[in-house]
Amino acid sequence: MTRTVPARPAWGLSCASGTAKTVLRRYGEVIDKAFPYWSLLPALLLFLALTVYPTLRLLQMSVSKVSFEGGIERMAFDPLANIALLRADPVLRPAILNTLVFVAGSVSVEMVLGLALAIAVSRIGRGKSLVRTIMILPILVPPVAIGSMWKLIYNYDFGVINQAVELFGLPHIDWLGSPDLALLSVIMVDVWHWVPFIFLIMFAAAEGLPVEVIEAAHIDGATGGQITRYVMLPLLMPATTIALTFRAILAFKAFDEVFLLTGGGPGTATDLVSLHLYQVFFVQNQLGYGAMLSIGLILAIVCFLLVGRKAAGQQLYA
Repeated sequence: MTRTVPARPAWGLSCASGTAKTVLRRYGEVIDKAFPYWSLLPALLLFLALTVYPTLRLLQMSVSKVSFEGGIERMAFDPLANIALLRADPVLRPAILNTLVFVAGSVSVEMVLGLALAIAVSRIGRGKSLVRTIMILPILVPPVAIGSMWKLIYNYDFGVINQAVELFGLPHIDWLGSPDLALLSVIMVDVWHWVPFIFLIMFAAAEGLPVEVIEAAHIDGATGGQITRYVMLPLLMPATTIALTFRAILAFKAFDEVFLLTGGGPGTATDLVSLHLYQVFFVQNQLGYGAMLSIGLILAIVCFLLVGRKAAGQQLYA
């Protein structure tokens, strides 16, 4: 008679399988937690390569006297030499003054026009999309094309503006060659180019305003001007602060259009800090002094950005 032996329970195999599942689960949790940080690694490396390293090199150059011997870069620590060049630079002061006038004049006009156009277009019932598309066309044109186009428009002999002036029996005006009009002419081009940028930001903000508040003002008997002044403008203030900050930063870095229109002339009438940096770096080959000017411009923009951010934060939480 055959005796049947009962099968032993596979406790060892079951425990091993449970341990393996626990280890795999914990390993998966670790990977899930670490994945967001590892996914940022390529962007971090790119940021270090394209931003941090060039900035450190710029700082090193700003306190050094840079020269080339046999095609090899030589840097000697000599910050006093760059400071001496800074104090003796006859173009820097007019360039700073022109930059401040350019930024203040162009940005202020752009903010007023962009805000007014955004409010006006937001009140249009039909054709709003078409008007919006037409409004943003100037910002789509490359700065190089804008500079060339407006240089032809401002031309003394056959420019469109002087042809229109001639119809009224007035003499031609040297828009880009006159020290009194050159900077104003450049500001006009910048306004034409960048008003759509302000318009887009303010139009998006105007479209997002609460309709209930505006309707309540209408019911209370407020006129269109009163609604704009006492309702819409306060609600648009955070967007206005942000648009002003970004546009001012871009205006500080203006180069393409001014370089093509006047090249900084006549004399130093339209010489901006960005144009002066170009001359110092690539024409005069004073790399150390140019690096010092670049650091100064970066610090000025950063300070403006911090002030604008603080103002924007106060407006958002007011």
